[in-house]
Amino acid sequence: MDIDMRVAIVLAPVLIAAGWAVFNIGAAALNQIQNFLNREA
Repeated sequence: MDIDMRVAIVLAPVLIAAGWAVFNIGAAALNQIQNFLNREA
């Protein structure tokens, strides 16, 4: 199954941006969870 290069070119920046957003939000969420757990202890 060969995908059209135009589709890959269009989707690549979108996937990169989505991955970057998830990475940043995930890091912030982990920091919040760690702060919450440290406050509870």
